[in-house]
Amino acid sequence: MEFVPDTRNDIDSWKEVQLVYNSALKEIVTKLEILNDEFQHVHQYNPIEHIKARLKSPESIVKKLKKHGYESTIQNMVKYVNDIAGVRVICSFTSDIYRIAEMLINQSDIKVCSVKDYILNPKESGYKSYHLIVTVPIFLSDRIVDAKVEIQIRTVAMDFWASLEHKIYYKFEGNAPEHITKELVECAMMVSDLDARMLSLNEEVRNLIECRRNETESAGAVKKTVSESDVDVMEDLDEENDA
Repeated sequence: MEFVPDTRNDIDSWKEVQLVYNSALKEIVTKLEILNDEFQHVHQYNPIEHIKARLKSPESIVKKLKKHGYESTIQNMVKYVNDIAGVRVICSFTSDIYRIAEMLINQSDIKVCSVKDYILNPKESGYKSYHLIVTVPIFLSDRIVDAKVEIQIRTVAMDFWASLEHKIYYKFEGNAPEHITKELVECAMMVSDLDARMLSLNEEVRNLIECRRNETESAGAVKKTVSESDVDVMEDLDEENDA
């Protein structure tokens, strides 16, 4: 069921939009926090560094509708603007991005509308991120509403680059000089290399810890076996003395 609020009163309708989409943000953020807590409990590791949630402003929504040639109505807003509610998930490593996305997608009450993998297929600017458009059910007093949420999942390094790229392009209103655009692409490549190297280091550390754990367990098993052998020897001696 798509959210189509009563448009007899624009103010009330916008308030209803805010209510539904703010609720959707809370739902998604809570799901992510629970997954992060569970991961910490099971693996002693948090894949999520932090979470940002925001509701798109009316001005930005109207601007986006006009850009795509749609009339500025509540119905068009809900139907055509997929990022009224937006959540950005910042991870430590690239592998965490796909792990979090998979955990979310597997939840029975989440429906995936679209997936855009800008990590495997970066934009020409160098932009990298993993985008999901999903719907989540919002249980109101008299009905259930499926609200859309855009979820962007990226590493700390990707987020750093994207934030600065946005600020730079904003100053030029999207028309930055060619040499600046070229520099940004080169910086994006450096960020990708950094992510890859940090992921490799993390995997190496995990392998070393696992090896040490196995060695410790093996040493403990050997020690236990030796101790049991000592007990057997003592029991044999006791039997000989009794004889």
